Parts: sequence; C-alpha cells; structure tokens
Amino acid sequence: MARAADASQLRTRPEDAEIDLEGLVGYNLKRAYVVVSSDFRRALGEDGFAPRQFSALSLIVQFPEIIQSELARKLGIERSGLVSIVDDLEGRGLVSRMPVPGDRRVQALTPTKDGRSAYLNARDVVRAHEAALLSDLAPEEVETLIGLLQKIRKTEA
Repeated sequence: MARAADASQLRTRPEDAEIDLEGLVGYNLKRAYVVVSSDFRRALGEDGFAPRQFSALSLIVQFPEIIQSELARKLGIERSGLVSIVDDLEGRGLVSRMPVPGDRRVQALTPTKDGRSAYLNARDVVRAHEAALLSDLAPEEVETLIGLLQKIRKTEA
C-alpha cells in the first residue's frame, strides 16, 4: 500500500519530482554540460568548432605527430569515433595525416599552420566564453570545480 501512496503523491505533485533529480550528481553534470556546450557553440559561431573538434585540435597542436590511437585515448573516445573528427579537421586544412615510419597502418597527426592559428584563436574565444559563463564563481571555486571534475574523471578505469 505504501508504494501506491508514494506513486500517487508523485503524480499529484510533479514539482517534487525535480527535487529528487536536483540531488543527483549525474543529472546536474548533464544539465551543466548542456549549458556549457550550448554556450560554447554560440561563442565559436556556426563555422566554429564543436567541443570534440576543439579538443582534438588542441591535443594535436600540443602533441604534434600524435598517433590517432593515442589521441582517441586522451579524448576518452573510441578510435572509430575519432575518424570523422580527424576527417573534418583535415578537410578544413587544419591537420594533416602522416605515415609513421615502420608501421604503415598507423598515422600521426600534425597541425598545419592554419590549424595552429585556428586553435589559438578558438582557445581565446573558449577562455572568454568560460570566464563569462563562470563569472558568478570566485576563482577559487572555479579551481575547486575543475579539481572535483578531474577527480571524478580519474575514477575511469
């Protein structure tokens, strides 16, 4: 009987259903990601980078000649999911694929001059977007937030 009463209470008070969700980390992370991602895309414009493209280009600029499997590992995505991202960046003239001596199956990625320039420009826009988005947080809170998110990421096996 108690279950029926609980279920009927949720149906009659739908505003209470959200209260349960508000206490869940996953729900809040997803909602925060939607806000950050949407603002990220708005900041970079229609012809800008999606978050995954920006992340991939960032790592390719920082680690020239990174092999695709290592890039996928650093991004936390499947290698098969990386192919379309690299294809897009290559198609835009921002990266190039190079054979790796001794292993014809492996390709290294390197940024082009335009790729480095596009990344630096986008990085400035992304930093400004994050500063504006997080302007209600104190610098220490931003540092704490990043630290906590990194701690969660480190639990990934």
